Amino acid sequence: MAEEKELRYDPATIEPKWQQRWAADPGMYAAEPHSCGKPKYYVLEMLPYPSGQLHMGHVRNYSIGDALARHMWMRGYNVMHPMGWDAFGLPAENAALKNNTPPREWTLSNIAAMKRQFERLGMGFDWATEVTTCLPDYYKWNQWFFLRMYEKGLAYRKKSKVNWCPECATVLANEQVIDGRCWRHEDTIVEQRDLVQWFLRITAYAQELLDDLDKLDGWPEKVRTMQRNWIGRSEGTEVDFGVENRPEKIRVFTTRVDTIFGATSVQLAPEHALVTALAADDAGLREQVSKLLEEQKKAREAGDIGEIEKHGIPTGKFAINPYSGELVPIWVANYVLSDYGTGAIMSVPGHDARDFEFAKKYAIPVRRVIAPADPNAEEPELPFLSEDGVLVNSGEFNGLSCEQAQKQLQEVAARSAFGEAKVTFRLKDWGVSRQRYWGTPIPMIHCERDGLVPVPDEQLPVLLPEKIEITQQGGSPLSRVPDFVNVTCPRCKGPAKRETDTMDTFVDSSWYFYRYTDAKNANAPFDSATAKYWFPIDQYIGGVEHAILHLIYSRFWTKVMRDLGLITNDEPVRRLFTQGMVIKDGAKMSKSKGNVVSPDDMVARYGADSARMYALFAAPPDRDLDWQEDGVAGVSRFLGRVWRIVTKYAPVARAASQVNSDVPNSGVAQKLLRKLHQTTAKITLDFEGRWHFNTCVAAIMELVNELQGADAQLAAGQVPAAVIRELLQTLVLLIAPFAPYLAAELWEELGGDGAVLRQPWPKSDPGLAKEDEIEIPVQINGKLVSVVRVASGSDSKVIEAAALDEEKVKTRIAGKTVAKIIVVPGRAVNLVVK
Repeated sequence: MAEEKELRYDPATIEPKWQQRWAADPGMYAAEPHSCGKPKYYVLEMLPYPSGQLHMGHVRNYSIGDALARHMWMRGYNVMHPMGWDAFGLPAENAALKNNTPPREWTLSNIAAMKRQFERLGMGFDWATEVTTCLPDYYKWNQWFFLRMYEKGLAYRKKSKVNWCPECATVLANEQVIDGRCWRHEDTIVEQRDLVQWFLRITAYAQELLDDLDKLDGWPEKVRTMQRNWIGRSEGTEVDFGVENRPEKIRVFTTRVDTIFGATSVQLAPEHALVTALAADDAGLREQVSKLLEEQKKAREAGDIGEIEKHGIPTGKFAINPYSGELVPIWVANYVLSDYGTGAIMSVPGHDARDFEFAKKYAIPVRRVIAPADPNAEEPELPFLSEDGVLVNSGEFNGLSCEQAQKQLQEVAARSAFGEAKVTFRLKDWGVSRQRYWGTPIPMIHCERDGLVPVPDEQLPVLLPEKIEITQQGGSPLSRVPDFVNVTCPRCKGPAKRETDTMDTFVDSSWYFYRYTDAKNANAPFDSATAKYWFPIDQYIGGVEHAILHLIYSRFWTKVMRDLGLITNDEPVRRLFTQGMVIKDGAKMSKSKGNVVSPDDMVARYGADSARMYALFAAPPDRDLDWQEDGVAGVSRFLGRVWRIVTKYAPVARAASQVNSDVPNSGVAQKLLRKLHQTTAKITLDFEGRWHFNTCVAAIMELVNELQGADAQLAAGQVPAAVIRELLQTLVLLIAPFAPYLAAELWEELGGDGAVLRQPWPKSDPGLAKEDEIEIPVQINGKLVSVVRVASGSDSKVIEAAALDEEKVKTRIAGKTVAKIIVVPGRAVNLVVK
């Protein structure tokens, strides 16, 4: 009989012991060279912002990736599992203002604190590849990429209407404006300002970004849909309406040029150039346009311009339909935006619900120009939203189908030089200028003689000055640092000034995962051969909130690097997983909400393994998790049970490696082995794609229940020592991805060879995993006619199918009607036959 081990499960002793051992082995989590011959697996979680403290939302995200990395190591893969810090950004500046602490000092101290937390949690990161985006050895390459894009015409500068957050005192990209508010400050309304800004020409890749979404079948469909909608491809026609008695042209874009004979007005955005020209000599119009602009502003504040109550102002001027020569009134409308499309629309109220609403309000004529192709079709109500039909009231184009008319109308426009077929995108070029300090300096110089001059490569990096006064006043703080601003022009050697805007921090996160593969390279962003081996990323893990901002930028950056010859892959990520949030007090756990739970507290009370396993067990990883500390305590109690059962029978297991047991396999041994191999099969399947880690943990719990239920037979020697050894060693290997500290300790306790991480993942024997069969009596009208054999635990449908397939039963019911089948699972089946 095995002796009871007196020591209780004590994570406070076990975990620091293994943390020290792992820290002493720098190769423990290191990826091998790409010449190693093993299949590669690159698993990556999105890098965190160093805010100073992890919370349980972070623990959940990184526990998912860490469990997967550990499993793949045990499967024999060459695994890359790196970690770094998205270290530039406004929070550091805000902290500097609040605490009078330099952003660099604040950021690096936070990184040190969070790294300690990661290490205490036992995360298997290769710290030798650590990347910190605010350090010159990283942001030098941001500047290098910017210069390459400038050379290719992908980086350019223009005056533009931009999104300005008064709270951040900086420009925001369109993607950073959520419902009219700053993505970082939910209560701050974003303003519109005209500024000269730097842009990256992401629109040059719009079509490829859209097309390549079809390659990403390992991405959630909801993410691909969000990106398709954001890119927003529209096929249509651009047409110029003339203006009566004026030289200007009004260019409109329409996806339905076949309805142009139904245009009964043209509507302009309040900031359209023609409106500005007309209002210059008309004080009344100027005042009314100002009111429309104010309405637009309020609608943006409300978060949905599409829901605005539609108002318009007649200008008294007329546009000329280029096809018919008809004069149609020009209006200014509050729901037309200057930064969307051309800032002008042709209004076809007969075939557009929005236009119909506006026309009805202002008594603008409604004309039908598309009729159903079937003359006997039911007459539709206004507006006539005909998607497919034939043209009417459209001059020489009457009778054509919509498709035919669109083609011919486009040909006429091109031939007469008043329009053309056009593909447009909702996607706008990426504005990367930020009027803040804590970011990558843009490597450009302004010279009065030579204009814009790139900083030569040999002068990179342009270093961010460390000692600087940060204030919330407008403009970049760098503009108030003479030693930074005043430079010599690289071309004419005369006096010049540096660009003082810094880069959007999404630049940092657009390519960091390539730097991980060669993090210490001082001569290039990374080695191309190494990147070719590792890319694309096999599994990327992060929140769905990054579906637009981060992921579309990183896809763009990958395509640019490919065209620069640095890489060969078209896309950065093969498979993407978006985990659910951790919810506490009804809201997402976050520092800004004040509802964070520190993993330090959980580790102190229950151990790192319990905190990690709870994060995986409490809900499926793609669903939100409602935080309950009692759940962590429950997992801790379960791990205590694992500790007790393994340490109790460890002496038996260790002896089995030296002495062959002659005890035959009993029924209980077979039952335990069956459960063990079923559990192994289930967990292996979950890691291969389903990622039901919560049910993985549940399956391990069921296995432990079976072991504890057989404690008397184990103690009595009714189970062979070799079977006990297999049971306990496999249990420890199965739990290793979820509770690495406990697994390491118990593996040592069992006398296992080497680190758990280097053990082969256990294989399930289908024969041993197969359920026992049971006999089910089959009755017809209450009389026993036969018996069928089915797997234990089979459901009613399986039993019913087996009964109907049995030869004697088929003979008895031939030519008769089976009116009803009554199944009592595990006991009997009765066929009611007429």
